Amino acid sequence: MAMNRRDFGKAFSAAMGATLVPSVVTPDALRAVTLPQHALRPDGKAIQLDSNENPYGPSPAACAAITGSEPVACRYPDISDEHMVAKLSSFYQLPPRQILIGCGSTEILRCADMAFLGAGKGAIAAEPTFETVLGYARVMQANPIKVAQTADHRHDLKAMAAAANDAKDAAGLVYVCNPNNPTGTIVSMAELDAFMKAVPATVPVLVDEAYFDFVTDPGYGTVYPWIARYPNLIVARTFSKVYGMAGMRLGYALGSAENIGAMRTYKLGMNGNVAVLQAAMASFGDDAHVADQRRKMIATREWLYAELKKDGREYIPSHGNFVMINLKSDVSPTIAAFRERGILVGRKFPSMDNWLRITIGKPEEMQAFVSGLRKIVPA
Repeated sequence: MAMNRRDFGKAFSAAMGATLVPSVVTPDALRAVTLPQHALRPDGKAIQLDSNENPYGPSPAACAAITGSEPVACRYPDISDEHMVAKLSSFYQLPPRQILIGCGSTEILRCADMAFLGAGKGAIAAEPTFETVLGYARVMQANPIKVAQTADHRHDLKAMAAAANDAKDAAGLVYVCNPNNPTGTIVSMAELDAFMKAVPATVPVLVDEAYFDFVTDPGYGTVYPWIARYPNLIVARTFSKVYGMAGMRLGYALGSAENIGAMRTYKLGMNGNVAVLQAAMASFGDDAHVADQRRKMIATREWLYAELKKDGREYIPSHGNFVMINLKSDVSPTIAAFRERGILVGRKFPSMDNWLRITIGKPEEMQAFVSGLRKIVPA
């Protein structure tokens, strides 16, 4: 069974050892089929609010493209891959050699670790953040360097830049997840600009913009236009979130020709598939679809805030399609209790044992979550 971007980081601690690829399937990877029968909804499915997926799925145009890919399903994806890269090249105004397609952004992050890390090198990231980069750093025998977040749950960019400078030649890669998973917080473009100036120009900085489309803060923005100014900058994007294709696995990276070339060395050959590539080309640049998904997610996110405020619950205002809620005690029993009710919620995150991450689902799914929360953890 394939390991997805969300579960990839978690699998390392249990399954990696000295190997380079996870050899076991975690219980979480089987969550949809291992729920006890009494915990399932009448339609036989759990409410999945645990993995920051878009419950609305791909756009109609993408679905039509998937169906339309049947005649070329017997062909290798080389031509489709070239067309996808050409589309991204045109949109971002970057030559194809500065673009790398990945099997989800999981492969993008893995390629970055393989290209820039090794024994004695350091991978610098916030604590907590998305775990894949630090997880694979251990496989590369590199040193994971965790930098505690600020009091308002954001990246401490000054401390991360200091760590990069302290490490000197041993600094191999800096990872900035913006918006950050799991906290949903952001750092502004002004803060990132100062950060890029402070980090040694020889150290690659990977900015993960998986949740870019859900941000409304005017101080936030994508940093891909800075690639010419900062050749050590790499930007990662995915079709898993706003485009609703998490199960189809497609991500990409933008960067200098040198860094993208180094990462390309480690990518899997023919790592896309014709169905997802056709779907991505149909949905990329579909502004109406993106706007619709943003509207739905943000409206439901605001509704959840209002319900949490009614209960007097503390939460972290999020810029992603998920929210962290302070339960004021270890979240593990609550996660189990929700599971018994057929509702899957986020896992426990390092350094935030009392905080529950909940994905923004459809309105009726969020109503079920709030109802369950009030019964399981009364305010």
